[in-house]
Amino acid sequence: MKKLPFLCILVLFVSCQKTKKQEITKPNIVFIFADDMTYTAIHALGNEEIKTPNLDRLVANGTTFTNAYNMGAWNGAVCVASRAMIISGRSVWDAYAIKDEWKKGRQLNNTWGRLMRQAGYDTYMTGKWHVNARADSVFQTVVHVRPGMPGDAWINSGKGANFESKDGSDLPIGYNRPLSRNDTVWSPTDQKFGGFWEGGKHWSEVLKDDAMAFIKKTGQSDHPFFMYLAFNAPHDPRQAPQEYLNLYPVERMKVPESFLPEYPFKDSIGNGRDLRDEALAPFPRTEYAVKVHKREYYALISHLDAQIGALLNQLKATGKMDNTYIIFTADHGLALGRHGLMGKQSQFDHSIRPPFILTGPTIPKGKKIGADIYLQDAMATSLDLAGIEKPDYVFFNSVLDLANGSKKESAYDAIYGAYMNLQRMIRKDGFKLIVYPKLRKVLLFDLKNDPEEMNDLSKNPGYSQKVDELFQALVKKQTALKDPLDISDIL
Repeated sequence: MKKLPFLCILVLFVSCQKTKKQEITKPNIVFIFADDMTYTAIHALGNEEIKTPNLDRLVANGTTFTNAYNMGAWNGAVCVASRAMIISGRSVWDAYAIKDEWKKGRQLNNTWGRLMRQAGYDTYMTGKWHVNARADSVFQTVVHVRPGMPGDAWINSGKGANFESKDGSDLPIGYNRPLSRNDTVWSPTDQKFGGFWEGGKHWSEVLKDDAMAFIKKTGQSDHPFFMYLAFNAPHDPRQAPQEYLNLYPVERMKVPESFLPEYPFKDSIGNGRDLRDEALAPFPRTEYAVKVHKREYYALISHLDAQIGALLNQLKATGKMDNTYIIFTADHGLALGRHGLMGKQSQFDHSIRPPFILTGPTIPKGKKIGADIYLQDAMATSLDLAGIEKPDYVFFNSVLDLANGSKKESAYDAIYGAYMNLQRMIRKDGFKLIVYPKLRKVLLFDLKNDPEEMNDLSKNPGYSQKVDELFQALVKKQTALKDPLDISDIL
C-alpha cells in the first residue's frame, strides 16, 4: 500500500479541521411550534389576563412580528395545511398538490428537515406531526410522533370527526359544555379522560423531557443541531394540571369584546354545529361557557410556557444559548368565543394570526415589527440563518432583513387567506376584505381603527372603491397562487 506524503496528510488534516470548525460555528436552530395559539395569548404582548413568564422572556430577548398569518387550509383540520406549508416551503395550493407525493416517498429531499441535514445539521423532531410524510423520513432523530390532537371522548366514541347534533344531547363527554355552573361531568384534570394525560404524563411535559435529553447529548456531536419541537398544546382537549387552572378563577375571566351568542353566517362558511371545534361549546354561546373555555385555554398555555422555560434554562446551562436561534410560533390562532366562534376555521385575525418570535445572538432585543409576514416564513428564516440558499420552489421568505432593520417593508404586497371553498381573504394596506362565496357576500374591515373586526364597512358608500380595489387584488392573487376557486363574478 502506497503511503501518502507527509504534506498531503497535513493538508487533509487541516482541511478536515476547517470543515469541522465551519460546522461547529453554524448556529443551532430551535423551532418551537404551538397548536391553536392565537396572537393575543402572551402577557408581554398586551394580555394582562394571561401568565406567560417564559414566552415573555423570548419577547424581551428577541424580535416579535405582530402580524404573522397562516395562509389557509383545504379542510377543517387547519393545522394539516399549515404544517404541510412549513415543511415544504410551498404556498397553500402548491402544498396541497405535493402532499400526496410524500405518501409515495417522493419529494422528501425538498422538505425542511432534509434541507437542514444536507447542510450538516443534526436534525431532531418530537411532538405533533400531522403531515403526510413519515416524520423519520424528514428528520434523523424522531422520538414521539403525536397525532393531530390528543385522543378525546369524541374520537374514542367512534362517531368520527364531524357530525350533526341538533341540541348537543348526543355529543360525547367533553363537548357542548358547560351547560351551566353545575355542569361538572368533564374535568380537565381528570386523567380518566385520556387526552394529554394518555400515557401517565402530560404530553407537554413529555415533549420537554424529550428535548432536554437531546440537548444534553448535543455536546457529543461536532454538528450544529436543528430541533423541531411541536407541542399539541393549547389544542383541545384543554387539560392542564390543577395548579395552572388555579391561576385563572372563572369569575375573573373577561368576555371577548367581539363576543356574540352566534355568528350569523356560521353555516355558510363551514362553522356550523357539525364542525368539531364549534361543538365544544353550547349553541347559542353563553358568557359563562366562554369564560370556562378561556380559563382552560389559558391554563394549558401557562403549563406550556413552563415547559418552554425549562428548555430555555437547559440551553443556557449547557452553554448552547450563545449560538442558538429560537423561532416560536403556532400553526394558526383560535376564536374562543370571539364573533360567536370557537375554532380556527375563519378568516378573522383571532383564527389566522399566531404569535411569531425570533431570538438569537444577532437578533435585536425587545423589538416589535408590524410588517405582514406568514408564519411559514419560519422555514426560510432558518435556511437563511444556516447559510443555505433558498430553493426556487420555496414561496415564503426569511424575516432576518426585517429583524435587523435592513428592510422595512413586508416581502408581500398583500396577505392572502383561504378556507376550503367557503372563505377567501386579502389583507392589504391596513384593510381586510373577506369573501363568503356561498352567500356571495363580502366584508370589509379597517384593521387600524377596528382591530377586533366588529364594524363591517362593505355597504358604506364611502368604501365602495376600497372594496372593489381589494376584491380585484384578491382575484389576481388567486391566479398567482393557483387557487382552484373562481370568485370573480361575485362583485
